[in-house]
Order: sequence, then C-alpha cells, then structure tokens
Amino acid sequence: MIGKSYYNHIKIALPLLYLFIVLLSSCNKDIINTDPSVKLEFSTDTVAFDTVFTTIGSATRQLHVYNNTNGKIVISKIEISGGESSVFRMNVDGTPGISVKDVEIDANDSIFIFIRATIDPNNENNPFIVKDSIMFSVNGNVQFVNLEAWGQNANYIVADTYTPGFPEYKIVADSLETVHWTNEKPYVIYGYAVINSYGTLIIDPGTKIYFHANSGLWAYAESTLKVLGTIDEPVHFSGDRLEPEYQQLPGQWDRIWLMENTHGENHEIRNAVIENGFVGIQTESFLNVTNNLLILKNVTIRNMTGIGLFSRLYSIMGGNVVVANCGGYGIALTGGGNYGFIQTTVANYWNYGVRKTPSLFLNNFIPDTSNNPVPVPINFYMANSIVYGNNEEEFETDMVDGADSLYTFAFDILKTRRDISDEETYYKVWLNKDPLFKDFTKNDYRLDTLSPAIDSADVEIASELPEDIRGISRLPKPDLGAYEFVPGEDTTSGTKTENRIIYDRFKILSKKRLFKSPGRRTIPGKSNIIRLK
Repeated sequence: MIGKSYYNHIKIALPLLYLFIVLLSSCNKDIINTDPSVKLEFSTDTVAFDTVFTTIGSATRQLHVYNNTNGKIVISKIEISGGESSVFRMNVDGTPGISVKDVEIDANDSIFIFIRATIDPNNENNPFIVKDSIMFSVNGNVQFVNLEAWGQNANYIVADTYTPGFPEYKIVADSLETVHWTNEKPYVIYGYAVINSYGTLIIDPGTKIYFHANSGLWAYAESTLKVLGTIDEPVHFSGDRLEPEYQQLPGQWDRIWLMENTHGENHEIRNAVIENGFVGIQTESFLNVTNNLLILKNVTIRNMTGIGLFSRLYSIMGGNVVVANCGGYGIALTGGGNYGFIQTTVANYWNYGVRKTPSLFLNNFIPDTSNNPVPVPINFYMANSIVYGNNEEEFETDMVDGADSLYTFAFDILKTRRDISDEETYYKVWLNKDPLFKDFTKNDYRLDTLSPAIDSADVEIASELPEDIRGISRLPKPDLGAYEFVPGEDTTSGTKTENRIIYDRFKILSKKRLFKSPGRRTIPGKSNIIRLK
C-alpha cells in the first residue's frame, strides 16, 4: 500500500512540476533584458535598392530584425538618420514613421521592417547613390543598418564575377564584340568594367563615366579602347560622388588599365578629362614592348593620389596632354618603351601631403624573378612642353647599361637640378623658369600674362598640332604647353576661336619613322619621332 501511494503521488507531482517549469519559462520570456552589451541581429547590414528608376517612383525592401537572447528586448528607438529630408521611409511591424519608439521583441523572436525609397531619377542634384541608415538603440547600445538606392537614371554596371587574384568585374565588351557607350545616360561602374580579349569598347563624345570606390575600366590583353570625345563634347571619367566637396578630391576610384594588343590595334583617348582617382591611366605589357600605341590627344589627367600616367613596356604618343596634381609621379614611364609628347603640360603642385617623387620619371629595365634588372631600350622625346612643380627636382631617371636608351628634350621648360649643357639631350631648354600658370591651386594651367612660355615654342613642331587643348590656334607664335595664351582672356574659362578646326585623328608615320632615334643632328628638336596632322 505504501508503494502504491508513493507512485500515485509521483504521478500527480510530475504534471505539476512540468506545469511549473512551463510557467517559469513563460515568465522568463516576459523579463526584459537590460544588459547594455545586448545586440540585435539583422538579415543584412545594407538594404540596397538596385531598381533603376526611369520616372519618379518608389520601391520597397524588407529587413528582418532578430532578438537571439532568452529575454525580451525593448528597442527604445528605431529611426531613419536622415529624418524628414530622407528619400527613405519605413514601417516597423505595422507602425509607419521616420522614428518609432519602444518596440518590443520577445526572446528568440523577430520583427519585420519594410523600407521604401522614393526617387526622382531626373533630379541632377541627386548623387548616383543615395545613402542613409536606420539607427537602432537598445539599452544605450546603438547599431546601424545602411540604406542605399540609385539616385539618378543611369547605366549601372555592377561587377558580377570574382576570380581569385583579380578584382571583381563585369565584362562590358566580350570577345569579337564591339560595344558603344553613348552620351544618352551616364555610366556608373561598381567594380571593374572589362573589355575582354578581342573585344572593342567605343565611347562616344560627351559620355560621362562615374566610378564607385575601388572601381575602374580594364582593357584586357588583345582588346581595344577608343575614347572619341570632341573639344565641344569631351568624355569625362571621375568618381560617383557628386557633392561639391568631392569635385576636386583625389582617390575616389582606381584606374583606367590598358594592356597590350599584339595585332597592332591602337588604344585611343581623345578629348577626355580623367580625374580624382588613384592612377589616371596605366598601360602595361607583360613581356615585350607593345606593337600597338596608346594615342592621347587633348587629354587632362588630374587629382590622382598615385600616378597620373604610368607605363610599363609600352608605346605612347601624346599631344595637348595635361597631367597635374598627383601624389606620386605625374608621368612614370618604366621598363623601356617608345614615348613621344608634344605641347604637353606636366604640373605637380600636390598639397595633400609630402610628395617625394618627381613629376617625370624614366626607367629602362624590368626586374627578373631574382629582382635583377633586365635592360629594355627606351626612346623618349618631349618638345614644346612644360615639366614643373613644387619640388626642387621634377625629372629623374633610373637607367642601366645594356640597352639603347635615349631621351631628348627640345624647346621645353624643365625644372631640374641636372646639368643640361648637353644639347643632344637638352636642346633649347629653359631651366627652372616658373611658367606662371593662371592658378594651379584651382587646376588652371593656362599661362599668365608674364609667362616665359609665351611665344617660346618651335613653330615647326607646333605645326604638327596647330591648335591647343581647347581648339585655339597656336600659330604663328606658339606657346609651350597644352594651352595657348589668349590676351584678354578671362580667368575662369577659355575662349575658343570661331574658325577653329577640330582634328579627328593623328596621322602617324610608318613604324620605321615613328619613334625613330634622333641620333646626332644639328637641331635635336626637329626629330621625326611624331607627326601630328
């Protein structure tokens, strides 16, 4: 009898004990967790609206907010940081508003937040990417979830491929494909836009290309890039931040990267502005100096945290080129190659830190696997040009024996501490003469009234490129550099002549004469390295 009574008591007690545990557990769930170290979990750290709007409209996304603790959490405030001026609105578990207070989430439970973005894509004051955030405050601990939406109607190119060892990229012109980028809408690039081998990208006059952080344009080996702006409608490359404080800020994107083309198709960049990146243009060949050229005409490269124009084992021909305001080299031509520049302005007054590198650097070797120099011939020619800046030395070379190497300056202003008495190398070079630019602090590299560069250029060389970077005639008395002085010209914008001619292309001499070594001659400035018609 005692045993039976005992087991009857147990049968009654067990359900009561279970009920007690359930009730206790339920009570714990109602206890509010006030621990200041408590953090919410989110389904994503960035709510992105990748809809490309064509008219004023809105799109909705959702955010899942989790309480993964064993106690109830009270979110004292959920708020859109931008307030009433934000393009974003939210609905927190059925409650709409810019700011919602005292939102409870039970233990191991969650809530939904629905976020809406309303965009006017035709508002040019919008940045290309509109950013905001949602702030969450729990027990004095503040967390944020980012909000991003595309703010203008544009062609958005978003990287969709990742290969180990390469940056994220998207192929925009595939093999045997020719693609045109037009000026109807700007292009906004996230990651790298890649021209695949044997593909061609042609960029039309007036096209604007904007790069997100760490993004760039890459013409892979055997591909071709043609940037065909005009003086009236240049092509523009810059970062995607449009706020005024970003207009002259370096380092907002990566670079334009051009590789070799062994079947001889030239890369061309004409009438373009490339600004506010890390490297303006990088040209590169892996093993040998390229058969093809990079042709630069009427091109401005400025505000680069690294190098304006960087080359390795390449061939470049340039006229009316401006390279300015770079944290490293203005122009660095390495590993040998063939280079010719006329009517070029290299001006480096970098003021974001100390610059220890010159504006112009030449090198005639590449390192092997043991880091020993392998000599490669270099042929460099610069005429009717300016190389100047705020360093005492703005021209340096690093040369080794074992390869034919020649560099020649003719009718130039050159800032250097070198001995320039050898006329075979420095013919009619004005040593350390301040060119007196209009205002280099504003990237205005036109010549001031008293500039020694005025009327100092060689007429025969100038006749190869008879108009300056703006289409102003530089004859019959040409000036040094990319800009021709215009008496009475205002200080904010250049005045173009009414009867100017826009030249569509360079007429290049045959390979035997192109970049021909000048050798010994009476007038080094009259080399046939470049003919620009």
